Amino acid sequence: MTAKEAVLVDGPTWQKQILKSGEFARRPSSFRNEVSADEGAEYLAEPARYHLYVSYACPWAHRTLIVRGLKGLQRVVSYDVTDYLMPPRGWTFGAQSEGVTADSVNGKSSLREIYAMADPDYRGAITVPTLWDKKTLSIANNESSEIIRFFNSEFNAYAEHPEVDLYPEKLRTEIDSIGEWVYRDINNGVYRAGFARSQSAYNQALTALFSALDRAERLLAERRYIAGERLTEADIRLWTTLIRFDPVYVTHFKCNLRRLVDYPHLWAYTRELYAHPVFRETTNFLHIKNHYFQSHESVNPSRIVPQGPLIDYDEPHGRDHLRSSWFPAH
Repeated sequence: MTAKEAVLVDGPTWQKQILKSGEFARRPSSFRNEVSADEGAEYLAEPARYHLYVSYACPWAHRTLIVRGLKGLQRVVSYDVTDYLMPPRGWTFGAQSEGVTADSVNGKSSLREIYAMADPDYRGAITVPTLWDKKTLSIANNESSEIIRFFNSEFNAYAEHPEVDLYPEKLRTEIDSIGEWVYRDINNGVYRAGFARSQSAYNQALTALFSALDRAERLLAERRYIAGERLTEADIRLWTTLIRFDPVYVTHFKCNLRRLVDYPHLWAYTRELYAHPVFRETTNFLHIKNHYFQSHESVNPSRIVPQGPLIDYDEPHGRDHLRSSWFPAH
């Protein structure tokens, strides 16, 4: 997206990513350094060097917390949590809301200040997750799809569960293929629908979104997990959108052709993964609902947070009849 294509308006970063057609076009992440276990790497994977800044509300940040937990990196990579309310200038710390933390590493009040530490001239998006490097006092990476792969493979020497492999070599082609359409039409698709500024942009995004959900439903009717018989990163990347779908995206982003609970296999699959402690314990519905309904004033001017829907995520998933070769132990 070029400056000429964008409608640059005052307000939150997402509002500056709207094309003249009314379509939301997400900008790529800016800090893309590679964290590696290879000796001599500029960003060497080592314990206590890296720190995550996350929001519990954000599905992109959520995936990093899940992989961190499944790999057993709690003592290796620390993290802080922003306030769920995102004002126009971005994520902040230290609010008296449940689950919000102070910035325990740099003592800043906002994520914008941390980005300024990394690059005083930075003018891009201020996003979570942000992987901070305590050694260079800079941002190592802010692209979630890369951070989860660093966590999966580069910290094995320090992980409590190095045997967990969420990107196995024999499934990489399938994982990458699924990841492409899941990102385009589901993960980012809900935002393309919700942030659309024209009817045609909304219609296009919604059609692609539900076509992709139908596709995932067909796969999960025959597969235990989205890439086959074992849990992989493809599941984590899909699941963080699914868990937010009925509480937020159906109403707030107008993704209401069908609800998640209207998809028997997707809904059961979502419950199965939620039953795992790492998925459950990193899911904070208070932050999720309050963030979306209160932060996007142009989408929800009243900022009223709905009480519903009432959803039973603990209902038995009934997917044990599908073949499973690997799922991380509780």
